[in-house]
Amino acid sequence: MFTGIVQGQGTLLNIIKKADFQTHVLAMPDELLPGLELGASVAHNGCCLTVTAIEEDKVSFDLMQETLRVTNLGGLNAGDKVNLERAARFGDDIGGHAMSGHIIAMSELLERTETETNTTLRFAVPGGLGKYLFTKGYIGIDGISLTLGDVTGSHFLVHLIPETLARTNLGRVQPGYRANIEIDPQTQAIVDTVERVLSSRE
Repeated sequence: MFTGIVQGQGTLLNIIKKADFQTHVLAMPDELLPGLELGASVAHNGCCLTVTAIEEDKVSFDLMQETLRVTNLGGLNAGDKVNLERAARFGDDIGGHAMSGHIIAMSELLERTETETNTTLRFAVPGGLGKYLFTKGYIGIDGISLTLGDVTGSHFLVHLIPETLARTNLGRVQPGYRANIEIDPQTQAIVDTVERVLSSRE
């Protein structure tokens, strides 16, 4: 489980490509290395990956075909940075909201609006996912737990504080960028259950 509080950004050093498979070698921030072991889970832009090799600060992760297909990790290049969060431990503060690290879709950034004190991003989710979004609900964007602003159909706004802009990749992304999306699992479960119950009564 993850909390959606990004702990740092790592730099992608190397991509080892095979058929429908990649290994990413990442330079991990020093503060995320203590206690890191083979088999540990680390979220990359919100996608849960498993540590497969550790050499000082160089940490490797394997990505299979499905991960490359449904997330933005397949479009990364050496030198790119990713948002990182290590798996939550029992007793940790849940500063964001409970997240599984399972990406449901990618969402395109349509508009970025900046003023002296505020930054607002407008995204659109693929058809069928809009039913899980509501104003003041939760959403995970590239592993960042965010509160939804206005929601209109499949379009939604998020408003970012300076700390989020400084700590994550959302400080630099521009329209056209495709972000990893994780819908709040509790909201998804409630909506799907209600739909199933109503359908059974018809």
